[in-house]
Amino acid sequence: MSFLELSNTDVVHAEVWVAGLVGTVATVEDLARRTVSNWLPALALAGGLAGHSVVEGWRGAGSALLGAVGGFCVFLVFYLLGGMGGGDVKLMAGFGAILGVGRLLPATLLAAVFGAAIAAGVLGVSAILRVLKKGGRTDRPLAIPYAPAIVMGVWLTLFASL
Repeated sequence: MSFLELSNTDVVHAEVWVAGLVGTVATVEDLARRTVSNWLPALALAGGLAGHSVVEGWRGAGSALLGAVGGFCVFLVFYLLGGMGGGDVKLMAGFGAILGVGRLLPATLLAAVFGAAIAAGVLGVSAILRVLKKGGRTDRPLAIPYAPAIVMGVWLTLFASL
């Protein structure tokens, strides 16, 4: 089998590897530093464009680009409302290129479910800590890492397509 004879299954496996690498690093970085480096979404975008272009040609490139734009636009709304960081928006754009436009909606919905669960957990722990401190306030704003939720939504979507 030559380079240009890759099947959709080969591409999905490559997508899983790229999403695994990008997702793992993004999750660790977001949990540790509350930031996502710009090279991670760029790697995901390049991997998604390359994979879809090799197998499906211009149609695949279009799907990857639409997925990137769709992922960016959906999460841009939450960024503009102050509920999400710019790194999360760019990360979803990169993952949108990997997923393509057809798998973007399930990944976004799953990310929202995981995000809600993470937010509930963080808020619950924060409330318990406040009670234990007898109502003490902290000056530090509560930051909820969203990259893990995005990654889980993307990973489940990709594994469902294997």
